[in-house]
Amino acid sequence: MHKRITHLRAALAERELPALLVSAPANRRYLSGFTGSYGWLLVTPSAALLFTDSRYTLRVAREAPAFTLRQVSHEHPFPKLLLAAVTELGLTQIAFESAHVTVAEHRGLVKALKKKATLAPVENVVEPLREIKDADELTTLRRAIALTDAAFSAVVARLTPTTTERQAAWMLELAMRVGGADALAFPSIVAAGPNGAQPHASPSDEPLGSGRPIIIDMGVRLDGYHADMTRTIVLGEPDARFWAIYTVVAEAHRRVIAGLRPGLPAHEADALAREHIAAAGYGEQFGHGLGHGVGLAIHEGPALRRASPNLGSAPLRAGMVTSVEPGIYIEGWGGVRIEDLVLLTEAGCEVLSQAPKLNHE
Repeated sequence: MHKRITHLRAALAERELPALLVSAPANRRYLSGFTGSYGWLLVTPSAALLFTDSRYTLRVAREAPAFTLRQVSHEHPFPKLLLAAVTELGLTQIAFESAHVTVAEHRGLVKALKKKATLAPVENVVEPLREIKDADELTTLRRAIALTDAAFSAVVARLTPTTTERQAAWMLELAMRVGGADALAFPSIVAAGPNGAQPHASPSDEPLGSGRPIIIDMGVRLDGYHADMTRTIVLGEPDARFWAIYTVVAEAHRRVIAGLRPGLPAHEADALAREHIAAAGYGEQFGHGLGHGVGLAIHEGPALRRASPNLGSAPLRAGMVTSVEPGIYIEGWGGVRIEDLVLLTEAGCEVLSQAPKLNHE
């Protein structure tokens, strides 16, 4: 954690920010190791403070030894403690994560600080640091991904045409939990036939059926880190239309895996898949981005998506973990999506997801 705080302090210095108030749970955990549900961090060039209540006193000592605890209580609410810290540290300005502080919280902090320090809204200070995974993070991610792969393989072997989407989703959840997951990374998607035309369909009582595409999108959360994997399967014999569409998606996926490398702009990674799908005549049926970073949040940077006048496209960097998930979705028929998590390396990328895919040769 000391290295992460050092990196944050360097980012603050680059932006000429004297202090940062951290409230986003994933950022708080990343910087401190603290896993409690409530807390604020205040980081300056010389101080690292963690504000939380008595429920977590022992946890702070165990998980966040690099931070000094300031205990919140009824007599000493957080705004009052923040004012004391501002006075003690001689701060006149504090940056805060504007995307994660409510209007009511901001109003309360402004009132408590009594004009001794101003609050400056900032965005994306900690998040870029989280995009590069260190060795410990990669170890945890690999465990989460392996658990997801194993649960998928165990459950798919037991599915039948009469199994409903909802039943299959429960079977997946049970397998992930029994396997050691702390929680699901997100509600599992099981979408059979026409339901698969919705990229984020919710499981229903629709039977999986025979001979039609079934999209399964799933992942575990383990020690705070997420996995994300999608496979498209068929129970019974797929028809020629399925194989034609599946082959286009699989080839788009292959092209991305072959082309990913550090320095490649994120929108160009998206184009590796999108241009192939469009050339096959399905450009309008691939509406979402190619992928997203995965870590302490299920969706984080980098964002692999089409270029936009309002959105930059930073180059990919070694150490990033991102999804690669091209898809085609056709109303009235269904969909095909193939998703792996990959690690950007100096030489290209390493595919981390190992759950079996359909043989489309």
